[in-house]
Amino acid sequence: MTDSHTLVAERVSLGYGDRTVVDGLDLTVPPGRITAVVGANACGKSTLLRALSRLLAPSQGQVVLDGKAVHTQPTKAVARTMGLLPQSPLAPEGIAVADLVARGRSPHQRMLSRWAVADEQAVQEALELTGTSDLVDRAVDELSGGQRQRVWIAMALAQQTDILLLDEPTTYLDICHQIEVLDLLTDLNRTRGTTIVMVLHDLNLAARYADHLVAMCGGRLLAGGRPEDVLTAATVEKVFGLRSQVVADPVSGKPMVLPIGRHHALQPVTHA
Repeated sequence: MTDSHTLVAERVSLGYGDRTVVDGLDLTVPPGRITAVVGANACGKSTLLRALSRLLAPSQGQVVLDGKAVHTQPTKAVARTMGLLPQSPLAPEGIAVADLVARGRSPHQRMLSRWAVADEQAVQEALELTGTSDLVDRAVDELSGGQRQRVWIAMALAQQTDILLLDEPTTYLDICHQIEVLDLLTDLNRTRGTTIVMVLHDLNLAARYADHLVAMCGGRLLAGGRPEDVLTAATVEKVFGLRSQVVADPVSGKPMVLPIGRHHALQPVTHA
């Protein structure tokens, strides 16, 4: 794996029909780092990921992969460099886990080519990393939500791309499996140099695991940079309309958001 790939959104506007969702957004994804995208519902996070992955063409601007507009590049060539796990992926009815994860190898297959040892190794490694090896003979639609999510992540890992885009990869997972998945993505980043961009709802997990944090608001990039610089009480209030207190996470040292509800008064932070 290499961190030499570049991915940039240049003045990108995106929408569906006459409805604009993302308006004139500029974003440079730091290569070889973990970027987390946060923001309120319907602010354009998932739409941005779809554009970065070539699934959605901008109405204005362009997404540039390695110096070339991504929509001008061959589909398989892009898929060998960049993988996407969408928010709500759909599996063919009755497909087995082993067959679904194996589909992650399709960008590497050529016409009339045979299944190679490298393909088998990639699938087995992805299953082991996600703890889904014991599910290979099960039908995907028979699994729990958390099991399905880990299987989809396994398929994305089997693709073995240098850039990995994940839209809410911790959806349906309990807190233990959330941490396992985020630790796994961190391992991929550190050992292989995989560039990771993920949309997360949990601000504290986003701040803990990201090198680079992007806050979106109303289809625009409100702030981007180190979690310590982006995740402030002012940003949280502007993005989510929520009063909060931001303190240092006692585990990671990264910023941690403490929401302030209507029935709670703001208390000064005390240190033992």
